[in-house]
Amino acid sequence: MKKVLAEAARGAVLSEDAIRTLALRASTEALCEAARLRRDLRHPRLATYSPKVFIPLTRLCRDTCRYCTFAESPRAGRAAYLSPEEVLAIARAGVAAGCHEALFTLGDQPEQRWRVAREELARLGHASTLSYLAAMARLVIEETGLLPHVNPGVMTEADVAMLRAVSVSQGVMMEILSTRLCEPGGPHHGCPDKHPTVRLATLEAAGRQRVPFTTGILVGIGETAAEQVETLLAIRAAHARHGHVQEVIVQNFRAKPGTRMEAAADASHPVHVRAIALARLILPTEVSMQAPPNLSPGGLEGLLAAGIDDWGGVSPVTIDHVNPEAPWPGRAELAARTEAGGKVLAERLPIHPTFVADPDKWLDARLHRHVRAHADALGLAHDDWTSGQDDRARTIPKPQVPPGGLAATITRARDGRPLTEEEIVLLFAARGGDFGAVCAAADALRSEVSGDAVTYVVTRNINYTNICTYHCRFCAFSKGRMAAGMRDRPYDLPHAEIVARAEEAWQRGATEVCMQGGIHPHYTGRTYIDILVAVKRALPGLHVHAFSPLEVWQGATTLRMDLRTFLAGLKENGLGSLPGTAAEILDDEVRAVLCPDKLTTAEWLLVMRTAHALGLRSTATIMFGHLERPVHWARHLIRLRDLQRESGRFTEFVPLPFVAMEAPIYRQGGARRGPTWREAVLMHAVSRLALNPWITNIQTSWVKMGKRGAAACLTAGANDLGGTLMNESITRAAGAAHGQEMAPAAMDALIHGIGRVPRQRTTLYGEPPRGQVARSYAAAPLLPIAGHAPSSRGREPALLLSAS
Repeated sequence: MKKVLAEAARGAVLSEDAIRTLALRASTEALCEAARLRRDLRHPRLATYSPKVFIPLTRLCRDTCRYCTFAESPRAGRAAYLSPEEVLAIARAGVAAGCHEALFTLGDQPEQRWRVAREELARLGHASTLSYLAAMARLVIEETGLLPHVNPGVMTEADVAMLRAVSVSQGVMMEILSTRLCEPGGPHHGCPDKHPTVRLATLEAAGRQRVPFTTGILVGIGETAAEQVETLLAIRAAHARHGHVQEVIVQNFRAKPGTRMEAAADASHPVHVRAIALARLILPTEVSMQAPPNLSPGGLEGLLAAGIDDWGGVSPVTIDHVNPEAPWPGRAELAARTEAGGKVLAERLPIHPTFVADPDKWLDARLHRHVRAHADALGLAHDDWTSGQDDRARTIPKPQVPPGGLAATITRARDGRPLTEEEIVLLFAARGGDFGAVCAAADALRSEVSGDAVTYVVTRNINYTNICTYHCRFCAFSKGRMAAGMRDRPYDLPHAEIVARAEEAWQRGATEVCMQGGIHPHYTGRTYIDILVAVKRALPGLHVHAFSPLEVWQGATTLRMDLRTFLAGLKENGLGSLPGTAAEILDDEVRAVLCPDKLTTAEWLLVMRTAHALGLRSTATIMFGHLERPVHWARHLIRLRDLQRESGRFTEFVPLPFVAMEAPIYRQGGARRGPTWREAVLMHAVSRLALNPWITNIQTSWVKMGKRGAAACLTAGANDLGGTLMNESITRAAGAAHGQEMAPAAMDALIHGIGRVPRQRTTLYGEPPRGQVARSYAAAPLLPIAGHAPSSRGREPALLLSAS
C-alpha cells in the first residue's frame, strides 16, 4: 500500500486494480498526504478561481432530479428564458466587477417537455434551447468581451461543435455514472439526461471536437465508494483518449428543502475530502481539481489539504443559482483562507492555462483574440492595468517567507551565482506574498549595489524618420511611404532639423541625444554617418547615443562593410554609445511571429558583441507582454547576462512593457494587451536578481509605467529613472498617455516621494557638467517642432508643419 501511494505521489498513473485497492484499504489521512504531493507536482503554490457571473438562461428542464432546486415548472407571467437584454445586463455587471467568465447554466432540453418553452423559443427565433444559448453566448462575447463557459447538460456532437464556435469551454457533470441511481426511488429516476450512456457520450463528443471541458462527480447522493471510483476512471479514460478534461469538480451534496431528498443527509466533510483525495490520485496531474468553496464554508483548508488546486467560479455579482442557500465567499476571505491552507490565490479564466497556450488546437479561431485580451503570460487572468495609460496607485504585496525552492533561488541570485532558466522562471511565477518577497530581495540588493541614489539623464529623443520597410507586428510608430489614413503622417527630418533639436536640447541642459528611426528605404550606412557628423560638428560636447542594432546591421549591409568596420567608422565620427533596442525578446520562436523580417537573436547579439569589442557601450532592453511566455523572458535575461560576462559593456537593463492599444498585432487579435502590473514590476525585480552582479543598473520607464508605476519599480530593484526625453514618439504612437517629457524638478519630486536621493547622470553614469545641470532646472519650454514630408530626394525633404 505504501509503495502504491508513493508512486501516486510521484505522479504515476495507477492501474485500475491499484486504485480500487486504495479506495478499499487506504486511510483517508494517507490518501490526502499522497494527493497533496501529487497536486504539488503541477500546482506547487497557486490555488485558482474564476471571477464569473452566473447566467441562468432557463430554469425549465425536462429532467426531475430528486435533489435539484434549480429546475422549475413553468409559471404564469414568468418568461421561460432570459431575454437578450437581461443576459447583457448580467454580463455588463460582471464586466464592471472585474469578472472574466460568463457561466451559462440551464436545464436540459426543456422544449422536449414543456410547450411554453417551445412557444417562447419560436418567438425568439430559435428551434432549440441550445440554438438560443449559442446566440446568447455570441452576444455576450461580442458585446462585453466576457468569456462564455456553457454548461447546458447533455449534447450531441453537433451541439458541441455549434457551441465551440461561441464558448471558450464547456462542461457537464458526470455526477455518478450508475444505472442503479436511475432506477425507481433513485435520485436520477425519470431523468433521461442522467443516464450514464448519454453523459459519457457528451464527454467523448467534447473530446473529439477538441473542447476544453469541465466535468465532475456529485458526492453523497446515494452512491457507493466503488461507484465514485468507476465514474472517475471513466473520466480518466476519456481524457486519455482526447486530452480535453481541464478540470474535475468534486462537489458535496447538500439537501435542500422542498426537494424529494430534503431528508437525506448532507455529504459529510470526511466523505468529501476522501473523494477529493481519490480523484486527485486517479486523474492525471495536468487535470485541475475543484471543490466549490460556498458549499464547505467551514472546511476550506481541509479541501486544500485533500488535494484541490481550484475553487471554481466565484461571483462578486450573482448568487449560485444551483445552490442559492450558499453565498459565495468574498475575494479577501477566499484569499485569506487559501493562504491559511498554504497556497496563494490567483484568478484564472474559464479556459485553463494549458489550453490557452495552444489556441489553434483548442479554440475556434474567432475566439483567440478574446482569450488573449483576458490572459496574462501564464494563461491565467490579466488584471485591470494597462501599460502606457494606467497610473493608479497600487501596492506590492507584503513579503512573506517564501517556500524552500524560491528562497534558495533568491539566495543564489543575491550571492551572484548564475541562475538557470528554470530558476528564473520560478522567480517570474511569484504571486502574493512570494511576489512581495522577490521584490523585497531585489530592493535590498539594489540598496547594496547602488545605495539610495536614483539616477536619470537629461536627454532628448530624436526620431529622424518613421518611414520603415520592416513589418514588425508590434510597432505603431513606423509608417510606409504612402501612409494615408494612418494615425501619424510619415516624415523624414533633414539634417538642419535634427541639429536644431539637438541644439535646443543642449540649451535646456541635456548631456545626451538619443537618435533612432525606422529603416528608411533610401537610408544607407552613409546616412547614419552624415547624421552623426552633423550633430557632432555643431555640438562636440554632446553625447550621441544612437542607432539600434538593426540600423547598424542595415548600415553595414548597404555599404557592403563588415560590422566591425562600420561600427568603427561610427565611433570615429563621434558615436558615444548604442541603444539596446530592437531586442524585443531574444528568442527566435517569438521573433518569428513578432518581427519575422528583423534581426535574429544571434544577429542582434553579434552587433552588440562587435560594438563592445570596439569599446562602445550600450544599453540592453526587453519588450514584454505580447505573445511570449516567462520561459522566453528567462532565455532573454540569460543571453544578456552571458554577453555581459564576456564584454562588461552594457550600462543598464531597461524593461519596456508592451503598449498594446495601437499596436497592429494587438488590434488584429494576435497579442495580449501588455503585461499585468505584477508582471511589469516583477520584470524589474527579477532582472535585478538574475543579472547580479554583471549588470548593476536597472532602469524603469516612466513613459510605459506611469509615475506611480515607476515609483513602485524603484522599490523593487530599479535604481534608474531613465531620461527626461523632451520628445517621445514611439510609445505615444502605440497609444501611451504618460506624456513626452518629465523635467528634472518632476523627476526629483518623484524620487524624493519614495524617500530616495535624485542624481543626474551622464549616459555612462558619470557626473554631468554643472553648467548643464543648472540649465536643466531653468529650461525654457520646448519650441513647437516641425515634421517633414517624405521625399524621393533622400535627406532633403520638403518642410511640413505638424506636431510630429
